[in-house]
Amino acid sequence: MRSILLSGGSGKRLWPLSNDSRSKQFLKVLNGPEGNPESMVQRVWRQLNQSGLASQALIATSLPQVEILTSQLGDNVRLVVEPERRDTFPAIALAASYLYSVESVSLNETIAVLPVDPYVETEFFNVLSTLPGILDSSGAELALMGVVPTHPSEKYGYIIPDNSDTENSEYIKVIKFQEKPCESDAAVMIEQAALWNCGVFAFKLGYLINLLIDMELPIQYDEMLKQYGRLQKISFDYQVVERADRIIAVPYDGFWKDLGTWNTLTEEMNGSVVGKGWITGDSFNTHLINELNVPVAILGLSNVVVAVSPDGILVSDKEASPRIKEIVKNEDQRPMYEERRWGCYRVLDYTRNEAGSEVLTKRICISANKNLSYQYHLLRNEVWTVVSGTGELILDGQSREISQGDTVVIDRGMLHSVKALTELDIIEVQIGSQLIEEDIVRVATEWHDIVKTYLKHV
Repeated sequence: MRSILLSGGSGKRLWPLSNDSRSKQFLKVLNGPEGNPESMVQRVWRQLNQSGLASQALIATSLPQVEILTSQLGDNVRLVVEPERRDTFPAIALAASYLYSVESVSLNETIAVLPVDPYVETEFFNVLSTLPGILDSSGAELALMGVVPTHPSEKYGYIIPDNSDTENSEYIKVIKFQEKPCESDAAVMIEQAALWNCGVFAFKLGYLINLLIDMELPIQYDEMLKQYGRLQKISFDYQVVERADRIIAVPYDGFWKDLGTWNTLTEEMNGSVVGKGWITGDSFNTHLINELNVPVAILGLSNVVVAVSPDGILVSDKEASPRIKEIVKNEDQRPMYEERRWGCYRVLDYTRNEAGSEVLTKRICISANKNLSYQYHLLRNEVWTVVSGTGELILDGQSREISQGDTVVIDRGMLHSVKALTELDIIEVQIGSQLIEEDIVRVATEWHDIVKTYLKHV
């Protein structure tokens, strides 16, 4: 079995920590097995490794998430990167074409698709591992995993079974789907043995490849990349699942939770305070998540979440917190904090001076033995001041060591990179006509390639 994990979307339900570049699955607010902070994607990847499934898994993602995925999961994770975001059917089709034409996976291989952020226990992956055998024995086109509900919820979609079929105990035949019913309707569905739809399904690779052929879409990965922009923006559910003839579902009667809002996420946090701050003892069921280096105090407030990041501040009643998505849905402020494969950066200040130039100040932290790409800019000049640590700088082919107190002037068009010999903190001031992350022309990424190809030996 091969697994495709979907990690392409962006969301603001966990604003101000989540934004267009840092979706909910990347927030390090959960406790790892050794007490270290852990994100949802790190937790799922750890569980896949423990279940022996990670080596046969790849992640379908969007370009803005490549750096943070590499940062959190390491360089060995296999990614299939969408040229642009186009919903789940195009993303799965792209991954399937990669498996078929690049990795030469058999058309008879079972492909399991799952979200990158389910909050589950190990048994979930044990049930996932049964899908290939059940798909074979049932003769179905699609096999879904459905969660046995614990209560009638209006937040989830439901898988409705064909209760006239009593031949099998391993799976149920599916007759239809119901998206987010009212609570009374959900209660009736549960009495009929309906399951929560957790977004996990499996099919034979040949099933999807033949479907792409019928749709006159490319099945070669390189050609799929070229034509990706013309694929319809549509979910896999609408394009495939609701049109399939033979669908079965395998019940998962274990722990499962969607940590998509502040009120549900805080239920799974071991501590009530993350970051700098205090909550008084007369504040019950209250949580503070603070990413800034300024203390926050919460006094006598119960059932409240306070989230603080460079992007903003949220103070909300927990039950009301899902409404934040509607409030900030049209907010287009640039992300003020981003994780990259080499470390992270935080925007400290932005202004436009009297001459009309934009001025942006960042604090950049480069992890030991990591490096920036060898790059240049077209629209801005930069000035670096080293705050702490040591590094090797290559500037227009010349190499020198930099350390605390050193200043580096980088004019537009100058090629530059730095490798951190120890953890390296830099204050970067950008000045230019337009300060955007896209103003980066990369000529090399790996340090050994930069040294071998571009370093001038005197």
